[in-house]
Amino acid sequence: MKTDFRDMWRQLNHYQQEAVLDENPACVVNANVGSGKTTVLIAKVLWLHMEKQIPFEDMAVLTFTNKAADEIIARLKKSCEGEIAPEQVHGFGTFHSVALRLLKDRLSVETAGWTKEFTVMDPDEETDLALELITSRGLKVKYKNRLKKRLEQEYGAYESGKAESRYKDDLFALYPLLLKEKKRQNKMAFSDLLRVSTELLSPGGGSADAEAENGVWRPAWVIVDEVQDSDALQMEFLAALLGQTGKGEEHKEHEEHRGKLFAVGDPNQVIYSWRGTGDNMFFLLKHRFGARELTLPVNYRSGASILEAANRFLQFGTGIQGDRENRGTITVKNHYDPFQEAEYLAERIRGMHESGTAYRDIAVFYRLQRQSELLAKVFERHGIPYELSVKETLKDIPVLDWLVKVLRFSVNSMDEQTGIAVLADPLYGEKCTKKKAGQIVREDRRETSELYRRMKEFPCGVFSGKEEEFPSAQALFDWFGLREALHPTSAEYRRDAQTALAFLEEVCAYCGQILEEGPGKRYMDCMREFINSSALYGMKIDAGEKNAADKNAVDGGETGEAPDSVKLMTLHASKGLEFDTVFIIGVNPGLIPLRCTGFEQEEEERRLFFVGMTRAKNELELSWYTNPGEPGVAGEYSRYLKMIPEHLISGETGTGGSSEKGYGLQQMRRQIQENRKKKEQPEEKKVRVRHRKYGEGVLVSDDGTTVEAEFPGYGKKQFLKAFGEVEIK
Repeated sequence: MKTDFRDMWRQLNHYQQEAVLDENPACVVNANVGSGKTTVLIAKVLWLHMEKQIPFEDMAVLTFTNKAADEIIARLKKSCEGEIAPEQVHGFGTFHSVALRLLKDRLSVETAGWTKEFTVMDPDEETDLALELITSRGLKVKYKNRLKKRLEQEYGAYESGKAESRYKDDLFALYPLLLKEKKRQNKMAFSDLLRVSTELLSPGGGSADAEAENGVWRPAWVIVDEVQDSDALQMEFLAALLGQTGKGEEHKEHEEHRGKLFAVGDPNQVIYSWRGTGDNMFFLLKHRFGARELTLPVNYRSGASILEAANRFLQFGTGIQGDRENRGTITVKNHYDPFQEAEYLAERIRGMHESGTAYRDIAVFYRLQRQSELLAKVFERHGIPYELSVKETLKDIPVLDWLVKVLRFSVNSMDEQTGIAVLADPLYGEKCTKKKAGQIVREDRRETSELYRRMKEFPCGVFSGKEEEFPSAQALFDWFGLREALHPTSAEYRRDAQTALAFLEEVCAYCGQILEEGPGKRYMDCMREFINSSALYGMKIDAGEKNAADKNAVDGGETGEAPDSVKLMTLHASKGLEFDTVFIIGVNPGLIPLRCTGFEQEEEERRLFFVGMTRAKNELELSWYTNPGEPGVAGEYSRYLKMIPEHLISGETGTGGSSEKGYGLQQMRRQIQENRKKKEQPEEKKVRVRHRKYGEGVLVSDDGTTVEAEFPGYGKKQFLKAFGEVEIK
């Protein structure tokens, strides 16, 4: 390698160096926001490779987004001056993509009931298949409108041998039928990728690599990014990769063959509970693997004022340390309504740009996606370039949704469900009923459907040259008869044809690149790999990833830089990003935070606000509405603003748009502080409190709405009295 690792080493602080050098069997790094988490992770990989002579092939580097995996690989290539072949980073990627590669290349998936040619189905498709089975088998399953969630939530109880489902229906009878049908049609759901990989990685599970220890392949090191976002299924996959088959201290007889774990994350940034992640997953993982815990406490991103305010929302740890002289600024604004705010933001941002701030360094965050609609209209009218962080998937474009199904059935003719969907599609299919489409597919009636014949006989007739040469997009377009399928006399034909042809060009480019990087691969393998990649990434929303820029965004041109446009995104999508100036709008009760139904949801809302605040480097502006115009949203500022110390707020706190009920934030804060002082207990009469997570503490104040208490090791915390989170003794 031509790059000296010591050059990177000199740029690390002592906390980061300690993490990189750690060689314990398991180490979990609690990385505060902005503390150089990705830098440490990459330094760890380089240190293992350059200093400890661990091949990249013997590492599994797991991320939660494809974007993060690509960034890690790109930075490694830069450090190694491009001397990394694709096969070397076979184990680098998301949990699901790494599991997919293992099943395709290293594990004997046939022993589990599939073939190597299986395809990946998205969660909606699995739900549709389950609904078909419920109907055809006459099963009685309750709450079908929530079936996708029920299939996920109750599988653990079914697998553990529980006699019946939560609602005492036929859900448990559905699971084996669904699994059998997926095997028959040779396709796996996202959850199957992890479950089957975990099963096959376990001793005796079966492996294609006969030279691996005990017949099971596993990496020497497993490195995990954003480990706090793991769910139970991903934790089991980690355990299987590491060679740990039991939960706890049992099964240590093969410890010398286990891989080592290095995981980085931040429990204060757990904001995806709807994915199955819990706020205690970081600590469960630490206990499960007996990991040493290290900390990266120094934030290099935000000014001191922003960090001091953010520390008020910190739920774990003793506080974030800053490393910048610039304190940064926090401003609180009161707007009459969202329209007035949008006009203000357009003028403010234009002024910032004219003063030298690039549009790309500015972001506006909101809680709900629909809040972006008004902003987009006003920004467009004012000529402010913007980019909406909305991931438009292939499913959102009807012609591509159908075309992907055509390709999927072409590379997996066992997938009856997809074949039927193609033929019965009301826009582009064969204009036949679902029943007739089912007969054509199940009875292989090629003579009754030209499209079905072409899908079944793909790729014969498409390839004019050698098998290694992938056909042109036009050849695919013609082979599947897309000109006729897209209806050349319709008003949408030109748009649909251009969209389909552009998509097929991407398919050909992707497959051509695979053929170049992996000599000996067949074109069907390349096509199948593209289809599976589309299922994992193109048809799935990954919070925090921008997949499609808004049409109004400025083109980056030949410079390769990001488009110079203001970023509009939800608080969830902001995770992992940073901007010079951040505006968080709608900090009203009912929006930030949303109305919560329990303690866990309230805690996650606070963590979400914390994530949004800590995206700002130098300027943070928070705003609320007197007249929000949203059902269930109060026309007053959120209690979160009340938690920010008054001395940190600079500039105005209102815009003159407050109603008779509204009055200055500073004035209200002073009144609240006076009320607190009156209710504070004398030192000798401190009131004790108890909290289920933080243990016993001392009551600091009680203003009738919120309770503030101080807990040893956790500092001061605020709670809503309505939730009864704190027991006052």
